[in-house]
Amino acid sequence: MRIQQPLFIIRAMLLLPVLSAIGGCGDSDIAAMVRKVTYPPDFKYVTGDELRSSMNQLAYQVQLLDNALAGIDSEQFTQLQLVLDALRNIEKIGSSLQAGDAGSSHPFLQDYMRDFVSDVGKARDAASLNPPNFYFAGRVSGGCLNCHKVNR
Repeated sequence: MRIQQPLFIIRAMLLLPVLSAIGGCGDSDIAAMVRKVTYPPDFKYVTGDELRSSMNQLAYQVQLLDNALAGIDSEQFTQLQLVLDALRNIEKIGSSLQAGDAGSSHPFLQDYMRDFVSDVGKARDAASLNPPNFYFAGRVSGGCLNCHKVNR
């Protein structure tokens, strides 16, 4: 029994500075420190706030696309420009969310965002034709709904 008592004291003495350091940090600071050690170097962690912000921007652009496709603006050239602008913005935001050097390693984004961005590119190309084809542009917002339905 006497051997265990000094061992307990040594463990407590070693643990005390760790606990005091952790106690002085906020939860996000602790999580950031842990991620530096536990995540592989090629893993890009996207915080919930960053992800929600990008997804909100994406949702806004999809709403603009839906409004443009609905023909709210009666002038055809303006409608085409609104559709193309929304598709370019959606492609840009979606590309930033893809897995890889600049994107997230979130599993759902790895699985679906590459295909979504490819579909947006096809929609942009089809909308650029003369006469414009908006069929694929109409499917873009459906891609959002489909992914969110599957991944909830």
